[in-house]
Amino acid sequence: MKVIVGLGNPGKKYASTRHNVGFWVIDRLAQTWELPVQKEKWNALVGEGRIRGEKVVLIKPETYMNLSGQAVRPALDWLKVRVEDLLVVYDDLDLPPGKIRLRLKGSAGGHNGVQSLIDHLGTREFKRIKVGIGRPETPAPVVDYVLSRFSEEQKEPVMEAIQRSADAADAWLDTPFPEVMNQYNR
Repeated sequence: MKVIVGLGNPGKKYASTRHNVGFWVIDRLAQTWELPVQKEKWNALVGEGRIRGEKVVLIKPETYMNLSGQAVRPALDWLKVRVEDLLVVYDDLDLPPGKIRLRLKGSAGGHNGVQSLIDHLGTREFKRIKVGIGRPETPAPVVDYVLSRFSEEQKEPVMEAIQRSADAADAWLDTPFPEVMNQYNR
């Protein structure tokens, strides 16, 4: 079984913000796989099904970003899934809009949603897809920036990054993650 979690904030107020690109990747996978993410479980919206013979669970925590671990830990416990079978998708300020980076493990890097996962899972060793959102061009509080929308010129590269991230997650169902990293980190 594979569990793919996209990080974001629930509700229409945040739906189009930079901080929600993890949710966008889950939505793209749900659309591609025709796997609706609408069941309410574990303080999250969940979609479950079989994709090419692999049981897959898509999760969008409804706990708000900074408490993401409160949804993911109970899901993994209930599903009896090892952290090795978890993939987390989230926004990254240190990557330019349109760039993605796959990692096998790492620190939170100042991302409170990832820190919540590390705290609740007790490890930094979970697979990740980081979607670049860039940093503000003019000095602005990080909170205001991540909770704002992309500029018009950023939208196209970000949507391409969402598709590449979904493609990488899809590839992980059949291919060892280090090989997926080699392909998508170019």
